[in-house]
Order: sequence, then structure tokens, then C-alpha cells
Amino acid sequence: MGEKELLSEISQRLDVFLREKLPPLVGSEVSNSKIRRLIMAGAVFVNGIQRRIPSFVLAKGARVRVRVDEQKLFFEREPDDIKFTLDQSGVLYEDEDIIVVNKPPFLPTEGTIVKSRASMHDAVVEYLWKQNPALRNAPYAGIMHRLDRETSGALLFTKRRTANAAVHDMFENRTARKIYRAVCFASEKFRPSAGESFFVENYIGRISAKSSRCEMGVVPQSRGGLYSRTEFYVAAEKDGLFYIDCELKTGRTHQIRVHLSCKGLPLAGDSLYGETKAQSFAKRVMLHSWKLEFPHPADGHKVLVEAPLPEGFSLPNCRF
Repeated sequence: MGEKELLSEISQRLDVFLREKLPPLVGSEVSNSKIRRLIMAGAVFVNGIQRRIPSFVLAKGARVRVRVDEQKLFFEREPDDIKFTLDQSGVLYEDEDIIVVNKPPFLPTEGTIVKSRASMHDAVVEYLWKQNPALRNAPYAGIMHRLDRETSGALLFTKRRTANAAVHDMFENRTARKIYRAVCFASEKFRPSAGESFFVENYIGRISAKSSRCEMGVVPQSRGGLYSRTEFYVAAEKDGLFYIDCELKTGRTHQIRVHLSCKGLPLAGDSLYGETKAQSFAKRVMLHSWKLEFPHPADGHKVLVEAPLPEGFSLPNCRF
């Protein structure tokens, strides 16, 4: 989430002002409907006061502050988005402090500026409310980490704000282990053997313009790249497909996808980082958040949660 500071040079409508001033700051065109939704969502402040009416008239010299989450701003509804209702079968672990759920593919982790678009966060809130229908206000569900829209598997939310600090620290300090299963193609660049372990370590940053797709890549630290490391284990190989278990040692946007692509092992179904063969193989990015292991935020006891492998991710004798 970033903030943009602007100064109105003439008296004009707020939406007209943002339509002119915002695109150069975010590096892409912003539609009228997005401008209106941004204002109505409460992301725009004029002289420190939140303004939710697009037709609000700015005075000359007014200071306008806009809170912009660029990935949300440019990431609207996709044609393969799904509607989803969480029930007990999708809950992998739950107690008074936390809940871990099995996120399906094609569902964003959190809501976007398109209010009607389903998200895993909304599904968790709805589920918790059904468990406690007497609550007057929506129950709390804290987003502690995220999965890409097409990635499935284990996703943790806090149920109490008092658990946030401990959960944040365990992800930040890597006392939580996050293990994914990936299905990849090999290339001439690198063809590993089953049972082989390797790692990728470099600096990752955004390489695309600020448009509808956030493309990450290897970027020098001097240009804003963030240190990243992923450790891999080749569980099996069959018919040209490699079943690879991935453990994140850092948590950067698209980290596993970028690291496998750099290594010459593009994820099947990855239209952003994969080669033509990889893109056409599957209808989704073949990446699944398989296991979460972490110290419980209340007393530190070890919790291990496993999200069942979906069809296409498991093979006989695959092991981690």
C-alpha cells in the first residue's frame, strides 16, 4: 500500500482531478470506474478529510492524498474467478487464536476494489460469522500471508488481534516453515534427477510497468531488489514432468515462480513466467501450498498443517 500526495492547482471535481493526475504517478491509465471506486472505497483524503463523493469540488490549493494498492488497483475480476463458500471440510486447523484453511485456485486471498468479487478473506469472515451468529459486528480475520490467485492450499488467518504480533514475527523471522508442491517442465538449461536437492538465491524486484500484471524478476540490490532464497527437492519425474517440493526461506512476490523460471524449470500453467509448452499444459499455475509448520502464537507448541494434494500434484512414491 502506497500513498500519493497531490496538489490541486485549480478548482475542479475530485474525480476529474484524479483522472488527470493519478495515471502518471502509477505508470498506467486508470479508468473512470476505477477512479470512482477508489474514491467511494474511502482511499482519498482532501486536506486530511476522507472524501467518498466523486463529484466533490476541490478548492484551489487543496492537498489530496490517495492510498493506492497498485496490485489491487489494476487487478480486477478475472473471467475464471470462482464463487466460494467455506465450510468445515475446507478448514485444516482452527482454535481460539488462528484458523488455517485450504484455499481453492482462482480465488484471491483478499478483497479488491471490486466489492462483488469473492475472496478467501471474505469466505473466512462469513464462515466465522456462521459459527457465531449472535455477533453484532463481522468477526475478525487477520491476513498474515498471501497466496497468488491461482495457487491453492494452506493459508493462515488470525482470529484475534492479540495473536497478530506473534504470527507476524514467525513469518518475518522464518520460524514458520512453508512448503509448496510444484509441477514443472524441464528445459535444456537444467534437467534435475529425482531425489536431487538444489536452491536458488538472488535478488527479486518488479520488472514490469505498473499495469494489469505484476511481473517480478532478478533485479540488483542497488535497484531495489530484495534478497530471496528458495530450497528445492525433486520428489519425482514422470513423462517430462517434475514434481518439486519448495521451501521458502524468504517471502517475496512470485518468489517460487521466478526462481523456478530462472533455473529453467517453469511451472506448468504459468502464463507469466513459463514457456509456451508450460503455459498450455494446465489451466492454472501448478503450485500448491502443501504444508505449514509453525510455533503456536499462544504457547509456542509446534503445529503442522497439511493441505491435501489436489489432482495432478501427487505421484506414487513422491516424498519430501
